[in-house]
Amino acid sequence: MTMEFENIKELITLVSDKGLTRVDIEKEGFKISIRKENKKIIKSGEEPCVTEQKVIEQTVNVQNESDNSVDIITENEDAIIVKSPIVGTFYSAPGPDEEDYVKLGDKVSKGSTLCIIEAMKLMNDIESEASGEIVDILVKNEEIVEYGQPLFKIRP
Repeated sequence: MTMEFENIKELITLVSDKGLTRVDIEKEGFKISIRKENKKIIKSGEEPCVTEQKVIEQTVNVQNESDNSVDIITENEDAIIVKSPIVGTFYSAPGPDEEDYVKLGDKVSKGSTLCIIEAMKLMNDIESEASGEIVDILVKNEEIVEYGQPLFKIRP
């Protein structure tokens, strides 16, 4: 199965119009993932690091030229989003040769360290503000993160 550029553009438009945030398609050895991040502008003085996000499950049929149908299924989850409280460099482990603080599927407790963000040569531990399961890690090791950028999704 192949998708032409125009089909991919139509799919992106469909995802955007339906308000979906994530789509994964896999059929006959063909795989495509589309992810749309919702950014929230945070005014100076506010300091929310965790917000709840609810995603509604939807299935949409898409037809391509060869008349094969593809099902698009989004995740259905209530997740707590852990956001970066500062600008800096994200580190998933305490050191280069050490294991990551958390991995997908790990259970975490409120107050447990999720990562480190280095800002101006200072290492800042980022702690979980809720207990639950890590369902998504939204940044990669050594990636630069912005203030308020989502880092983790935790399912309570």
